[in-house]
Amino acid sequence: MHVRPWTLRFALLAWIVAAASLATADDAGFTQLFDGKTLTNWDGNPDFWRVEDGAIVGQTTADKPTKGNTFIIWRGGELGDFELKAEFKIEGGNSGIQYRSFDVPNAKWVIGGYQADIDSNPTGGFTGIVYGEKFRGILAQRGTKATVGDDHKAKETGKIGDPTEILKSYKRGEWNEYHITGQGFHFVQKINGVTTAELTDDDKEQRKATGLLALQLHAGPPMKVSFRNIRLKKLPAGQSSLNTPRSSKFRNVSFNAADKKHVLLLAGRKSHGFGAHDHTAGCSLLAKLINASGLPVEASWHSLEKEGWPSGDKLAKASTIIIYADGGGGHPFNTHLDELNALAKKGVGIGCIHYGVETTKGVAGDAFLEWTGGYFEPHWSVNPHWTAQFKAFPQHPICRGVKEFAVNDEWYYHMRFRPNMDGVTAILTDLPTEATLTRPDGAHSGNPAVREAVKNKEPQHVCWARERADGGRGFGFTGGHVHWNWGNEQFRRLILNAIVWSAGVDVPATGVAAGKVTLDDLLQDHDEAIPANFDRAKIEKLLSEWAGK
Repeated sequence: MHVRPWTLRFALLAWIVAAASLATADDAGFTQLFDGKTLTNWDGNPDFWRVEDGAIVGQTTADKPTKGNTFIIWRGGELGDFELKAEFKIEGGNSGIQYRSFDVPNAKWVIGGYQADIDSNPTGGFTGIVYGEKFRGILAQRGTKATVGDDHKAKETGKIGDPTEILKSYKRGEWNEYHITGQGFHFVQKINGVTTAELTDDDKEQRKATGLLALQLHAGPPMKVSFRNIRLKKLPAGQSSLNTPRSSKFRNVSFNAADKKHVLLLAGRKSHGFGAHDHTAGCSLLAKLINASGLPVEASWHSLEKEGWPSGDKLAKASTIIIYADGGGGHPFNTHLDELNALAKKGVGIGCIHYGVETTKGVAGDAFLEWTGGYFEPHWSVNPHWTAQFKAFPQHPICRGVKEFAVNDEWYYHMRFRPNMDGVTAILTDLPTEATLTRPDGAHSGNPAVREAVKNKEPQHVCWARERADGGRGFGFTGGHVHWNWGNEQFRRLILNAIVWSAGVDVPATGVAAGKVTLDDLLQDHDEAIPANFDRAKIEKLLSEWAGK
């Protein structure tokens, strides 16, 4: 049939417009993770990974094999509850998409965790299965539903369909689309719209609530795999480990007391004089803001100096325990490790603010690594005053609604973190100057390791978060020496987000309402009287400058 050129062009244009409209509707809420031109935010061995024709390409040859499976890792954040879509094409060999995964210790570009498998085998091979790379092996075969129990073993619990029929959706040697959903500990994998496998991970010891995204290049015969159009959508958190439903629709809603999460803020003793380490005033302010946020959270604060360690009933009621207190060898947690470990294993969150992140190396330090992912270790970490500038944030609920800010505080840095930051997300990061290390070496002032790190321009994390396998969440925040910094809206919102998140509540897309905090608000509930020489005008000027940005 003869078709006029202009008719053909019109039809083609109409098809493109229609296709674009469908793509836009289908991808609502998704963010592109690959710009089609560069490997920005992607970390892999340049001997094997490159950009070619708008795709991320991994390739081995007979002359250049890889000795073991190697990966290109997305370093733009971690996956919690998510939807991921990515197009892929494979020529020879085996590959996969890693999600909620982890860096393997002492091995560069090596990843373990959940994998959506891809195989070039004519019979389909492992295509569509859920595989545990360095992580319990095959977890769900194609065409099945499976559950992993506390024995770390996967068991088939149902059928999705015939694996041969499911495989017909897969176009071998052509572009295909993987659609992976992870909500709570339930995972669904689809290829070209057809569900290939489902997994429920009830293995409380080994399952992963958050983790990395990566693409695999398999060891073995020469192969080539390509990925493009990689899109991520963050989802509201699913069911918690205690089967408590979560929702992001909290604003302007009334909640019964039984529906609310409980935040317990522990205020430490007075120690540094008026305006610094104002634990009681800080905890009081944060509790008021949380209770006024409209979220299903109820906050209370407890004075450790006046009331001692809280009762078992008060601790048992808490969904998260936040400590704002002096730490080190006298950290209030150090003599209650067993009690706190038992609560953490039940999914209770733990957050540490300023000096509260410091404890002693050994049993206490190991507990902090488990609860929050990091801590201030004497003779390793340092505590200078400096102005940190935060211009970029990871895709994490704690960062929602937080805008670029700079604040002068006693920002501790060079924390002791879990090996390879396993399960830890860096929330606030900046590069301190060598001027922060002018003091002689000491327990808090300097050491050869931190001096080398700063000299080598290694960015330093001053706030971090961890979601544990038990479902509990923890964070550390090294700012908070200067009481007036709670008047900075971004500084304040980030901590409110962190507290609410650690309680197991969804952080709104725009962040927790941080309120309007005046100097009069900041002067409430201090342990010490306002000194006669207090410069009110100076602090009001600082608050005004922050409000103007």
